[in-house]
Amino acid sequence: MDVSTAILDGDTTPDRTEGRLAYWGPAIAVSLAMFIGVIDSTLMNVAIPAIVADFETTVTVVQGAISFYAMVMAALILPGGKLSSMYGIRRLMTATLVVYGIGTTLAAISWNMAVLYIGWSLIEGAAAAVLLPLTFTVLLVSYEGADRVKALGILAGVNAAGAAFGPLLGGAVTTFASWRWGFGIEVLIVFVALFFVRYLPGERLSEARTKLDVGGTVLSIVGTTALVGGVLLAGKYGWLLSRRPLVIGDFQTELFGISPTAWLVGVGLVTFAAFVQYERRIEQIGRSPLVPVHLLTNGPFTTGVVTNATRSLVMAGFIFVVPVFLQSGVGYTAFETGVAMLPFSVATFVASIFTTGWRRFVAPKLLVQAGIVLMGAGILVLVSQTTIDVTIVELAAPMALVGFGLGLVMAQLIEMTLSAVDGSDSAAASGVLNATMMLGYSFGTAIVGTYLLRQFYGGVVDGVLAGRSVSAEERNSLVMALEETAETATQETQQAFLSQLSPGQQELLASVFETAIVQAQRGTLLLLTLLVVLVLLTSTLLPSGEEGEPDA
Repeated sequence: MDVSTAILDGDTTPDRTEGRLAYWGPAIAVSLAMFIGVIDSTLMNVAIPAIVADFETTVTVVQGAISFYAMVMAALILPGGKLSSMYGIRRLMTATLVVYGIGTTLAAISWNMAVLYIGWSLIEGAAAAVLLPLTFTVLLVSYEGADRVKALGILAGVNAAGAAFGPLLGGAVTTFASWRWGFGIEVLIVFVALFFVRYLPGERLSEARTKLDVGGTVLSIVGTTALVGGVLLAGKYGWLLSRRPLVIGDFQTELFGISPTAWLVGVGLVTFAAFVQYERRIEQIGRSPLVPVHLLTNGPFTTGVVTNATRSLVMAGFIFVVPVFLQSGVGYTAFETGVAMLPFSVATFVASIFTTGWRRFVAPKLLVQAGIVLMGAGILVLVSQTTIDVTIVELAAPMALVGFGLGLVMAQLIEMTLSAVDGSDSAAASGVLNATMMLGYSFGTAIVGTYLLRQFYGGVVDGVLAGRSVSAEERNSLVMALEETAETATQETQQAFLSQLSPGQQELLASVFETAIVQAQRGTLLLLTLLVVLVLLTSTLLPSGEEGEPDA
């Protein structure tokens, strides 16, 4: 009998008779691990100006640390998900949390950007790549039935709420203390999580110790790095045709007029095609692949993965553009922006936890689709409320509506997806789910963020050139020139830019900035609505049976 089956049968899982703390200990431990993994980048996004001032560096360098963190995590998440089949779950979680704690401690005391890159981007990113898939795996082997659904719902709520709570927490520590306290708080959470690790099952998922699929690992790392790296370059170079030459040091190339994004995404897709063929070959000769190929032919699982990836794309775009508008257009501080996002966070968390039992009365697929519709409705309400003087109170209802819809989706979708695979494949399935979710986050931030900023810069140029006739090429050159200046998309840099002008010019451009950011935000929210429709379309392929099972 497979060890994962033995765990589910109750051999090592904490029983209710041992006390509620012991029984729910695994859920608490992995929820804390998920929380620190999710808030790590969102918490520090709002601290970028403070880090720039502290290290006397540039915004580009600090943003590079955030991007490198995301790239490391995405590249290692598939092999990271395999480790629970190779080592005992409790030991693996303990070691990973310790490594994560070392990384965040180093980031907290970093004395230059190089140390911050090592502690935050490299060490924390690698540890997070193991922690995130491990969280789902632990819950799959620790709980059954309604309790598993509830535990996964809690984890989903922590995932979404952590992403939205990050700016609030980051804004608070940056405003009232130091950005370093953000990492310090993560260290404290690591210690608390280590206390609850004792309740995790000690066995590995597979009775026979498996070896790491080195070839598959290399291919997955290359493919994921190319995809994420290409997406990160899309804002500057464009998605298909290159908007400017690629410059690396003293070397400059046109790349035949094709954007580096298109080249890298192409390399990533070709590499993943080779990865699938390689994994099929490894499986045929009786070795243990990084991802069993039969997972990719499992209809309910792959449909759930695709739906969840598109859902994460929408969520990432939403969490990116709303804070940008509130800080750049309305003029909120980082802390005020976090307060404005609070209804979204609370509603997501509440819906993820308290709607898991609804599947007894309504099919999970219908609950997922109802949540998607609520998300779209909330975003459409935000379109009508997007003005330069919008208040936190006015934002509360639509933000809560989007959050409740998201929580309703995540409470059902993750359990539906992971319950469609055998226990022996849970580690690989969790790795695939997290890897595609990370890609969804990357694509969401890039697509939606690029659209918002491009619309904003274009609106500024159109406002300044109102009544003048210019060619499309001249307009594009002006937009790129504006992008290259002092990041006029932020409130602080707008004021710094305007202070160099005459009073008349300041009044004109201030009005242009306001009009451009409002129109850009409305257009971007409408784009998000279209993406929500895409999520709804993919959800139609989900199984309609109870408990996420396919129809008979």
